[in-house]
Amino acid sequence: MEIAAVGRDDFVQGFKLVGVRKAIPATREDLEKKIGAVLDDADVGILVLDTADMKSLSNTMRRRLETVARPVVIGVGAKEDEDLRTKVKRAIGVDLFK
Repeated sequence: MEIAAVGRDDFVQGFKLVGVRKAIPATREDLEKKIGAVLDDADVGILVLDTADMKSLSNTMRRRLETVARPVVIGVGAKEDEDLRTKVKRAIGVDLFK
């Protein structure tokens, strides 16, 4: 299982420096296309996106990111998109905090 990061070049640079092999730079124009390719990659278990980029996605892509079981999508940046409890529940299908 691999970690992938998709976003602006300055966003993915840090992931490249720590050894993330699938650090994919994208422009606003091709962001959804590159995210779609990562979602179709069976080797990717965690997808990291900038929360600002996530807000700029189409409703269709945001809905896909919210409903896909794998990879787990994590938004990092100024404001986190959803809480850890929701992410864990979506990833494994069980609410561990009950």
